Amino acid sequence: MVLLLDVGNTNIKIGVVKDDKIVRTWRIATDHNKTADEYGMVFLDLLSSAGYTFEQVEGIIISSVAPSLNYTIEHMCTYYTRQKPIMVTSSLKSPVKIEYLVPEELGADRIVNAVAAYSIYGGPCITVDFGSATTFGVISADGRFLGGAIAPGIKSSAESLTNTAAKLPRIELARPRSIIGRTTVENMQAGVIYGFSGLVEGVIREMIAECGIQDVKVIATGGMSQLLTDGGTKYFNVIDRSLSLKGLKILYDLNHERT
Repeated sequence: MVLLLDVGNTNIKIGVVKDDKIVRTWRIATDHNKTADEYGMVFLDLLSSAGYTFEQVEGIIISSVAPSLNYTIEHMCTYYTRQKPIMVTSSLKSPVKIEYLVPEELGADRIVNAVAAYSIYGGPCITVDFGSATTFGVISADGRFLGGAIAPGIKSSAESLTNTAAKLPRIELARPRSIIGRTTVENMQAGVIYGFSGLVEGVIREMIAECGIQDVKVIATGGMSQLLTDGGTKYFNVIDRSLSLKGLKILYDLNHERT
């Protein structure tokens, strides 16, 4: 059994691979105050609920964009499973060649998304990850990560409205009935959701035009992807909320024998 861990700023996505398939997934809140032992008990409970134990873990791979948690999560894995995890970096063996000017700067989350998108859906492709930030990645037909863009996240944008305008309330992130809202809450929902739709479609359109690529596949992923895709958009070919875990599995298969 292999554990896949995608450590984000808001959530940690967990996958269990058995018989070469991702058989279970969970999502827990990222908590920088938890100790290795506390995370260990959370993981123990999750695995036990599915009939698994720490002793069955044969390997672990981690992508993380929360550096302050890396030691805690690595220590938890090593102590409770006796397995040293593979940490995703630009130096791992990969089907995607990173053409970032400084490859070490590229986030692990964007690496695993690019690997999964290219390996599963082929290139050229563009990944759009709706997480704490909204990240775009462009992969060429021959598997080169060309670069991308980073925009604010949907949730952080909504929070910014509330925090900077005294009379604006906290809102549920939901698609309003109409883009022309008739209450303050509907106005805010329309501005955030439809505003982000315009941002995303505009960035994708400009990326395609700049690269001059044809028949590009656009893959949406991330916890907030459903908000944008519920209303439909002509730019997304695929919605794959498990993209990062699939990328982790691909990288583990390519690299675990080297550790």
